[in-house]
This record gives sequence, C-alpha cells and structure tokens, in this order.
Amino acid sequence: MGDLSEMKPPFPLNDLHEAFPVPKAFRENEPQHTGFMAPVRFEGSITDLEIIGDVPTEISGTFYRVMPEPHYPSFIENDPWFNGDGVVSAFKIKDGHVDFKQAFVRTEKYVKEAEARRALLGKYRNKYTDAIAFQVRSTANTNIVYWNGKLLALKEDSPPYSMDPTTLKTIGLETFDGQLPALTFTAHPKFDPDTRDMVCFGYEAKGDGTPDICYYSIGPDGKFKETVWLTCPVVAMIHDFAVTKNYIVLPVVNQTCDVERMKKGGQHWQFDNDLPTYIGILPRYGATGSDVKWFTAPHGFVGHVANAFEDEHGNIELSMAWSKQNVFFWWPDKDGRGPAPESISSDLLRWTIDPKATDLKLPAGEILATGDLEFPKIDDRHVMSRHSKVFYSIFQPQLVDFPFVGPRMGGGFPPYNGFARLDTKTGEVSRYFAGPRKFTQELVFIPRSHAGEEGDGWILFLQNNFESMTSELAIVDTKDVSRTVALIKLPVRLRPGLHGNWVDDADVDGHPMRKAPTTS
Repeated sequence: MGDLSEMKPPFPLNDLHEAFPVPKAFRENEPQHTGFMAPVRFEGSITDLEIIGDVPTEISGTFYRVMPEPHYPSFIENDPWFNGDGVVSAFKIKDGHVDFKQAFVRTEKYVKEAEARRALLGKYRNKYTDAIAFQVRSTANTNIVYWNGKLLALKEDSPPYSMDPTTLKTIGLETFDGQLPALTFTAHPKFDPDTRDMVCFGYEAKGDGTPDICYYSIGPDGKFKETVWLTCPVVAMIHDFAVTKNYIVLPVVNQTCDVERMKKGGQHWQFDNDLPTYIGILPRYGATGSDVKWFTAPHGFVGHVANAFEDEHGNIELSMAWSKQNVFFWWPDKDGRGPAPESISSDLLRWTIDPKATDLKLPAGEILATGDLEFPKIDDRHVMSRHSKVFYSIFQPQLVDFPFVGPRMGGGFPPYNGFARLDTKTGEVSRYFAGPRKFTQELVFIPRSHAGEEGDGWILFLQNNFESMTSELAIVDTKDVSRTVALIKLPVRLRPGLHGNWVDDADVDGHPMRKAPTTS
C-alpha cells in the first residue's frame, strides 16, 4: 500500500466541502460527543503519574488499550461513538512507577483526513457514504495486541495496523509479509500458551456482504500454518470467538448485513429477531470448509468469550456473555425497534457442545452468573484449558449517584461501575464497587507469578471519575477485591475504550506460558 504519510488527497477540496459540509465543532446535541464522551484528542507522554497508595513492585509490564476518538467532527449526524479514530494508550509500570504515552493510529483514514483537515469517512462500515474512496477503511480502534515485537491495532473489517510498542509510532498496514489471505482480521485473536500460535479468522472475508469466513493460524515464526475457507449460514457479525486444543468455535451475532441497504445509505448492521444463535465448530487442524458444523441455540445476543476447553468426554465447554436482547440497540431491527438501553442485561452462560454430534440443535445454555455483566476474562495461563475463576465487568445502577453523574456522563457506551469474580467450582461471587460517582472500563488480569495459583494476582482497569472529569487507573489485589491498593491519576480524560491487554516483562513473547490446568 505504500507509505500512507506521503499520500495526497485525490479530490478537489472546494467541490468536496460543498457536497459534504464541514461541521466546525462536535455537535453538542449528540450525547456521544458530550460530557465524559467529549473528544480530547491528546497525543503525548507523561512521566511518573501521580499515585495514591502503592503500586506493587512485582508488577512489571505495559497495559495497552485502544479507544475510539474522532480526530475531526463527522459530517454524519449521530455517528456512533465507536466509529472514531483509534487512539492507543500505553501505561508502563515498573518499580512502583507508572509512565503514560498515547498516540493516534496513523490509518489511511487518519492521514487523509489530517491532510484535508476535515472528516472524510462516512457511516460505520458503509463505504457508499464516504466523501472519497478509501483503499482500507479501518479506524483501528477495537483492540490492541502484542505480536512478534509489534503492536497490532485491530478493527475486524480490515487488516491490522502495526505499531512500535515503545514509541507508539505507526509502522503501517500489516499483511504478514503478504501472507494474509483475507480482507478482514478479527479484533479478538487468541494466543495458544503451548504452541505460541496466534489463532485468527476474518468474517465477510471477501468483502462487505459476503458470507465467507477465513480461519488462519500464524506460528511464532510469523509463518501461516492453517488456512481454511468456510461459509456462514447468514451474513452476520462474528465479533469474538473461542479456541480449544482441537477446535475453533464461532458464535454468530444476530446483526446481519445487506449491501443493497448500504447502497441506499442505510446501516451495515440490522438486528434480526427471527434467527437462532448459530455456533460454528471447526476442527483446528487439517480441516476443510465442509468440516464445519453449524449448531443452533435459542435466539439471543452472544457477547464476549471468557474461555472454551475440551472436557474429559471430548465435549467443548464454552463460557461467554449472552443476552436475550439486542445489546447493540443503536442498530435496531427491520421495523426500527430496539430495546431501551436501561432494560438490557447480559448473563454469563455456558454451553456444552459435542463436536461429534449429528443433532446440531443446542438447548439453552447454563447460566453461571446473572446481572448486567460483560467483558469476561480468565487467567490467561489457563486459556484453552479448564478454568475455575472468571472476572467480568458489572453494572449496579442502584449504587450510582445519577443526579450528579447523569449530566456529566455523555452517551453511547455501556456503563459499568465495578467488577466481579466468579468461582465456578463453588459459585461464590466477590465484587468490587468503584464508588457512586465513578464508572469502570474493561479489566485485565496480571498474575502474581507464573507458578502462582489460578486467579492470584491483580486486576487493573481504568475508571471514569465524574467529579474531576479525569481518568484514573485502578489496581486491585485479588486477595481482597473489595478495595484498591493503588490509584494512578491522570491529568486528562480518556473516553471509554473497547479493549486492551497486559504485556508482562517476564513473558518472552508478550504472552503467558501455560499454567497446569485445575482439576474438576
């Protein structure tokens, strides 16, 4: 694709401005651009952030996270908050100190808009509404992972952008030395703690509106090992997936795509109330596209995956967030109907799936935890094997000071104000609450030591402080999840991010080694 920094705008600016009027400011009547959601557009670094309490000296590594933040006001009214440009934050923690660095990902979109000094990208994942043609429409704003000495900024409609993990300078579009077989790349690659492979897939892998899925795995040497093309029963979103020792698990979200709707200026996604929940099971090694089995489960909305593994009987146990309602309520059904945001809640669900079954109809999953929850995480030393601890974000609205927080929070993101830890053996749930005037973002788990017990370590996450209207990084010891051991204060406000990951200095390739599985 070449050096994006050298690309010049191939359009007459006067004609463009007339056809697509330029907003001079972010619209104050759109909640996704007001209050805590107002764009800050900060790039730079801050050494030695202020700390309340003590950061454990055993913690040594970097917390990377990415958030959508528009560099310029969109010419699209009510543009979704997650259609903003990817901004990567890095919190380097070492010897009890915390340094902060932040930068925009220099995508084709970012570079061309910076040159034109205005927004050029149209609606979310709808190229027919763009002001100019883009080769790659990525905003690189959904996840940030470490791979082979580089960061990969991910958006599931396109290839990754690679970045320098120290400077956060954008290197360029990542094609894996020309090996990438598909047009798309998941926002949730999985990392095998035994083989050290990065396991990936892309949906709509041949372009918008195509039912094609491409599964591929990449060895630690950067070489592609498996490439399998298969077809989804519907053209729909597959945001997250799961991997076991021998299988790939593909849960399909009931948001469907129709290109003709897009050509008329409509949304890429529309919720379908009539579809079952499809879950695809594909052998991980030596498979062809015809080997996939599409199981169906009761209609619902599949969220993020906690983990999956094969039990002693060869069954796949899949744990993930699940809702009866359309969690992405801003993309309603064909009749324009969507649930009220305050009515939506998700449970932690477990499906037990026999990959050799001939009856592909699944019963309702087993509910492991209830409430308004999402972003489940486990101790990554146990990924793809049996686990007994699950951490997840929770929302407890009865504990929020809404008269104070309401006018300040802005809109467009799911609120959480704490997290919970579930012991799957005992059913015990322990909770952390941020406070009546704070919301929390997605958490990451940091093990105390490689040889330590499962789930023993620290939970790290950002908090939105509505009193100071700034952000703070919280560290909680899993020995007592009810309180923070350190609160790292930022002098700036960071909008809610989508996803992030911890890269420990002790991990040779940035990902933890296998910890022996717990017993049943």
